[in-house]
Amino acid sequence: MLSSLGWGALAASSLVLGALLAFARSWPSRWVGLVLAFGAGALISSISFELALEGVQLGGPGSTAIGTGIGAVTYYVLDGVITRRFSAGRGRPGRSQTSDAGPALALGAFLDGVPEQVALGIGLAAEEGASLGLLVAIFVSNLPEAVGSATDMRAAGTSRRKVMWLWLAVALICMLATVVGYAAADAASGGFKAAIHGFAAGALIVMLIDSMIPEAAKGSGRAAGLVTTLGFAVASAMAMVS
Repeated sequence: MLSSLGWGALAASSLVLGALLAFARSWPSRWVGLVLAFGAGALISSISFELALEGVQLGGPGSTAIGTGIGAVTYYVLDGVITRRFSAGRGRPGRSQTSDAGPALALGAFLDGVPEQVALGIGLAAEEGASLGLLVAIFVSNLPEAVGSATDMRAAGTSRRKVMWLWLAVALICMLATVVGYAAADAASGGFKAAIHGFAAGALIVMLIDSMIPEAAKGSGRAAGLVTTLGFAVASAMAMVS
């Protein structure tokens, strides 16, 4: 349990690091897009091999598929709640345009980050050790999210102090989500473990298609496809050796 807290803190620390980097300098949208593309590829690998495949092996395809559907619907509904609550569009670009950009962006990052960290906790319980591929995927995907969102918060007039407190709170919640994933997977039956794996996979797939991949393509253009493939290859190789 303590190890899941430590690995969760390491993965979530990139959210705070990204916010700090946003204050250090101005980051070109192309760079942010390239990092997003790499992170998207790494997450695709983790969803395929460390969530979906692992879920099927633990409890069968039926439980995994049910969990995937529930996770996808849950993410979709909660993302819609944020959109309606703040009169914002989907994803970071849409949320940054609302008058309440700070809370909207922080809630969006929370919604994106929790499934990732739950997946990390699940992997820790299943493998009795951290998956390097999944850690890299979460860390890399968090950085541009935090850099871009913190930059948008500052542009909307949110104070530096408030930005940092918001991101510290998001990082703390995401870190605790790792412990929740670990506890749930460690104590559950095979079928329920498969459903938990599927839940995290479904939520992450919707997030990738709805926000992360379109933003990566918008920021980095045609290079997004190549960099996404590179992220997938690197994370897959790490998953095999970890």
